[in-house]
Amino acid sequence: MPPIDRRFAVQDRFTELRRALQFALLALPILTAPAGAVDGFSQWLAELEAEAIDRGISQTTVHSALHDIEPIPEIIDHDRDQPKKPSNFCKYLERRLTPTRIARGRRMLKEHAVLLREITATYGVPARYLVALWGLETNFGDYMGEHPVLASLATLAYDPRRGEMFREQIFAALQIIDEGHRSAEGFTGSWAGAVGLVQFMPTTFLEFAVDQDGDGRKDLWTSLPDALASAANYMKRSGWRSGESWGRRVSLPPELERDRATLKRRKPIATWEGLGVRRSDGSALPVAAIRGRIVQPLRGPGPAFLVYRNYETFLRWNNSTFFAISVGTLADELTRAAALGICGL
Repeated sequence: MPPIDRRFAVQDRFTELRRALQFALLALPILTAPAGAVDGFSQWLAELEAEAIDRGISQTTVHSALHDIEPIPEIIDHDRDQPKKPSNFCKYLERRLTPTRIARGRRMLKEHAVLLREITATYGVPARYLVALWGLETNFGDYMGEHPVLASLATLAYDPRRGEMFREQIFAALQIIDEGHRSAEGFTGSWAGAVGLVQFMPTTFLEFAVDQDGDGRKDLWTSLPDALASAANYMKRSGWRSGESWGRRVSLPPELERDRATLKRRKPIATWEGLGVRRSDGSALPVAAIRGRIVQPLRGPGPAFLVYRNYETFLRWNNSTFFAISVGTLADELTRAAALGICGL
């Protein structure tokens, strides 16, 4: 999932303290919540509706989309109980780069070859990366989430922990509905509000979504052309360099494996070659006038990758080393028959 705009992540401390007591009541099941807790949410929602209208969203859209919204305590449970950052790179890769996903991704490349060529010609992002993102985000559309996004976002926005950030997401979702891209009833997605085949947050949708199929709507739920073109648009505008790779697995000489200060500095490929870095099969690095840095997902001896500027666009999509490497590795695997040679895969 591309990141939420961090401009909205900073919360006013007074507002946080003021809302904390309100939400302590909200966390109880709705059927047994004191009337004051429900009334507090209703008052908050009325204020949000007024602000949405002040922002230019039609009164009809605001009232029809929000009139029966109620908080969902389970959403707060999800937000509080998010899994810790994964520490086992090999297990992470094994769960995501399964033989089934790789085989299906290869079929998708062939099945949608014409569409993918059109998108690549427009945005400069090769098809394999778009299919890899699609596969990793929703397993090619199998898992887009069925949560009512407006109710989920309202619940998270009412929570003082990250309320202001999710408040902006509600306004963005209402604007998407107001522009006719999706109905309020069909606005489903993850518990955190990410939607569609490539899991855009509403603010990301407004900035990057594309109407590739020309039907007048930006439909990231059911239109594969719109979804993949939107992903390509995001990548291009995040700095994707057409004609360059993302990186490759390499082998390091023993003296370099623990020299993290040297490895993290971006250097020309020829310089890395001179330091003894080789492809994973022991052959010489490619001759190319680009710079890269070394990434070690295990933060020490283990798999190492020479990554280029395009790798950084994966991090802008999801700021996780494990995720970024899995995107690049899956993309490469979709277009070759050889085994990965990583973590026994």
